[in-house]
Order: sequence, then structure tokens, then C-alpha cells
Amino acid sequence: MTELVEIRNGRIVTPHGVVEGGRVVLADRRIAEVGRAGTEPVSGATTVDADGNATTVDADGNVVMPGLIDLHGDDVEDELYPRSGARVDAREAVIAADRGNVSAGITTKFHAIAFEETPSEDRSIADATALCRALADAGETLGDNRIHARCELSEESVGAVESLLEEVPVDLVSVMHHVPDGAQFDEEEFSDHYVEQRDCTREAAAALAVRRRNTSTRQRAAYADRVAAIARDRSVPLASHDDDSPEAVDRMAAMGASISEFPVTLAAAERAASEHGIATTMGAPNLVRGGSLWDNLSARDAVDAGVVDALCTDYHPRSLLKAPFVDTGEPLAERVARVTVNPAEAVGLYDRGRLRKGARADVLVVDPDPTPTVERVYVAGREAMRTTRPDTARERVPTA
Repeated sequence: MTELVEIRNGRIVTPHGVVEGGRVVLADRRIAEVGRAGTEPVSGATTVDADGNATTVDADGNVVMPGLIDLHGDDVEDELYPRSGARVDAREAVIAADRGNVSAGITTKFHAIAFEETPSEDRSIADATALCRALADAGETLGDNRIHARCELSEESVGAVESLLEEVPVDLVSVMHHVPDGAQFDEEEFSDHYVEQRDCTREAAAALAVRRRNTSTRQRAAYADRVAAIARDRSVPLASHDDDSPEAVDRMAAMGASISEFPVTLAAAERAASEHGIATTMGAPNLVRGGSLWDNLSARDAVDAGVVDALCTDYHPRSLLKAPFVDTGEPLAERVARVTVNPAEAVGLYDRGRLRKGARADVLVVDPDPTPTVERVYVAGREAMRTTRPDTARERVPTA
């Protein structure tokens, strides 16, 4: 007997538009059918749950859409250090991050783990390695958790990532080099970023600025070449980070980068999109809050210019669920694609990210009002999470 789940009476977001009052049938980890309600059951199959009972979910007019795919979210680092200096076990951090992401509708997560030696902001190569090992060993997760190794352009960081790829599977590699007086930060903004966002002291931020300035342009290029070689040899997608000019995009494209993360200027985003066909990703929090936290390129401006392929969580997982419900004047299916099929295709995951027959059955039921909230999450056809509303007919228990 085939185990099936039928989700009926939803606003089904397909690659081509929205099917009102439609249904989706999940069978054996895949999507068996997408269409209008009232069609015949799947031939030769019975809709049952693990106990042999019929499983039909009434979406009650809510949005039914693919599971979200996040290519860059560093929230697992916050789970490792819930407060500066207060480290928990890496495995515990992974499990907590997994649950938090699934509750936000993220079914495929690329945990962006920074390989850099800045203990003052609770980042170290040892911690990054421990998180990657915990992710590789985690067997109790609800979602599909993957490793995105963010490599600072330094000898110790590049060497650590080279060693890591000999030990655990890495699914995405990116290069980063945050330095004051660049396009992203001036001197004051650099200090503010590390003090306010990373719990650094002013003294530690100043020392970090000096250390990063002391890496010459030639050294940075040599380190970037090594990271690109790592990705090429392992057939791992390569991403650039915070491209600040068309020339920066050109350099990374020549190294084989297929993704440009958080371009700082519109000119850089346009170069990536129009001349190199590089997938451009912006932060969902940037779109949701209406602008960049650091006065860099606005995600909405980039969307309006037609140069945003995908959105990612950056530092706030729940923003990814809110993003497709931000009215940009585009059809809902197009907005949903930025958080589902587009990021999937950017990293070669062609089995997921869209509601169509044969695709991996990562599916969400989302109540969009008053704020987008996940009602049900299915990962590879199995229910991973469900939220229940209080019974409004039931009286509350009085308190003393």
C-alpha cells in the first residue's frame, strides 16, 4: 500500500501561477499530482498515514508552496553562542538551528559557517570545523541541512577549508574579505558592525581592521585562487561575497563563481546578471525591512531592476518566509521562485523547489495573514512539523 498525503482546498503556487482551490498529492517522497480539487485519486493508490488511516489535509484556502531553500544563513553560529562567550555543544546548536529553520518553512538549509579567526566575535576556525562535523554527523534533523563554507582570505582560513573538504561533504564555498574603507564599510561602519552585530569591543574591532588591511591585494588574489581551485576540484559551487564593483564580479567570474552574494552596488549586480549569467542573491531581511541595514544596495531596488535571482536568510530565518509576501508588483509565483526553485537551481538541486509531478515532496501550508505563518511542513513527503491553533470554542482555564 502506497502511503499518500493529499492537501486539498489550497492556493497552490505552481511554476506557472496559482491554482485556486487546488490540491497536491504526496507519495513516496515525491509529488504525485498537482491540480484542481475534485480530480480522481491517484490510480492504484490509497491515501493513508503510517497507521493506515486516510490522510487528507484541508488547507482551508491557505497558500500551498514548495519548501524554502536558503543558500546563506548564519543563525547556527548564534545557536552555538547564544551569548558572547557562552558556547554550547555543536551538536545541540545544529539541532536547535534545524528546528528553528523548519518552523520558518526552510526545508533545505545551507548553513553559512565562517572560517575566520576572530575570537572576539565568537568566530574561530576550530568552532567552524566543529559545526561542520556536527552537521555532517547529524542524524536527527528534520530538514535537509548542508554546509556552506565561508572562507576569509587568510592562510589559516583557506588551509582549514582545504582540510575540511577532505573530511566532510561541503555543498557551497564562498570567499569573503570584510575590510574598512571598502565599498561596504567605512572606518566607523566597520567598527559599528563588529561592536553592535558581533559583540566585539572597540579595541578588538580596531585590531581586526589592522590585520585585514595588512593582507595585500596580491595575497588576497592568491587566496581566492586557492578557494576557487578547491571548489573546482570538488565540483562544489563557488560564490563571491559583497561584490562592490563590476570589476570585482569579473574577477570572481573568471575564477568560476556561479553565485554573487549580497552585491553592494547595483552596478555589480547588473554585471553579474547581464554579462556573466551569475545567480545574484540578496538578503530577505533587506527586502522585508525595506532597505539594507548598512545602507548598501536595497534589495527592493535590485528587484525593481530585475537583477535578483534568489533571496536568503542572512541572519534572520523567518524573513525568508515573509519575503514572497512582500508586494513587489510581481505575481506571487515569481516571488515564491526567489526562495524556492531559483536558489535550488543555482546550486544544481534540480529535484526540488517547485510543485510539479516527480519533484521531491518538500511542501508548506502557509497562512499569510496577518503575518506569514507555517501551518504544516512536509520534508520528502513526511510531515516534519505542524502548528495548531487554540480551539476558540474552548474556554481558557482561569488563573488564580
